[in-house]
Amino acid sequence: MRLIMVLALLAGLAACAAPSSLDATRARVAAVAYVPSGPPKLTLITVINNRTGGGGHTALMVSGSEQVIFDPAGSFIHEGLPERGDVLYGVSPAWFAAYKSAHARSTWHVVTQEIDVTPAQAEQALNLVRNNGSVAGSFCTNSTSRLLQQVPGFENIKVTFYPINLMEQVAARPDVKTEKYYENDEGDVRDGIAAAQI
Repeated sequence: MRLIMVLALLAGLAACAAPSSLDATRARVAAVAYVPSGPPKLTLITVINNRTGGGGHTALMVSGSEQVIFDPAGSFIHEGLPERGDVLYGVSPAWFAAYKSAHARSTWHVVTQEIDVTPAQAEQALNLVRNNGSVAGSFCTNSTSRLLQQVPGFENIKVTFYPINLMEQVAARPDVKTEKYYENDEGDVRDGIAAAQI
């Protein structure tokens, strides 16, 4: 029974699985660093199946001294957005819009949960995602919840493999701003990336 549950979990998290890619150099990621305006914040990104309501992927955008997306075992790969250790660098608002668009289609939508944090919290999150390294397939939510748990003020986050569970934990916070993003196109993440006009 336990084996069946594990296999079902892995199948449900197939959207997390992605081929590994070569890390960009430190010089390359430094060259594209994007410094966001506005207060520092953390944005949990959850990709949800429109048919089943199940979660398919979890990522975390950190907006501090620079803005990055921790995309563990993710499939968003574009030469204009260098990646190192499952962290996408140079995430401008246009790139964030492209990221959401690439994941949203007729079968999936994207939920973002934005939380204002202190500069110290944002820098702690930045350090954690930069130093985490690449994540194995299907461990996107597990790694994101483990990282969040280490940020002061988020210690009550419980480690989980389930994107919806983590999303619901964050939704219980009084300071979260939630948005849902839908598109009706067909295709997959690669098609969405190809269509991005950056």
